[in-house]
Amino acid sequence: MTLIELLIGLALVAMLILMAVPSFTTAAHNRQIRSAADAIQNGLTLARTEALRRNRTVKFEIAGAGGWLVGCDPVDATVVDGEENCPGTLQTRNAGDGSANAVLANVQLDAAGAEVGTPVFTGTLRFTALGRTTPDTLPGGHRAVFRVTNPNGGTCQAAGGEMRCLNVVATSSGQVRMCDPAAVAGDPRAC
Repeated sequence: MTLIELLIGLALVAMLILMAVPSFTTAAHNRQIRSAADAIQNGLTLARTEALRRNRTVKFEIAGAGGWLVGCDPVDATVVDGEENCPGTLQTRNAGDGSANAVLANVQLDAAGAEVGTPVFTGTLRFTALGRTTPDTLPGGHRAVFRVTNPNGGTCQAAGGEMRCLNVVATSSGQVRMCDPAAVAGDPRAC
């Protein structure tokens, strides 16, 4: 093998790497969005599960641009077997944990029929002992849509960009699911 052949081979490898870098970057940003959306979905599911398990109201509260807190509401500080019966903080997640660039863009409450006077999200969802949301935080027939984006990665696919932004939807009946706003109708991932 001559020096010229070696240089041509290195040039080809360098060109292939340069062509692949944008795809790797987009994939990394999409993984960060997925991680942040998973964390919000897990927090909502934890709050609902703890409400069912403890047979009392448990809250899921947004803290920053993707962080959250799950805790009892109201707090029951009675100590049973060396542990508080229902503390104000059961679990927390900081906004940057696992996905520093992905953020919770906004949370929107909407109704099935796009009713006039849809309530505004206050930052807290409370789950009852039956696993449903309380009417003061999410009225019947409404759903809370948590939109997760990555502003450093560009525009979402639904708006013509490359980022696969995700939504986490919580209904008044207590159902929590993740969906893709860019997926077409009929696709199980669609919102």
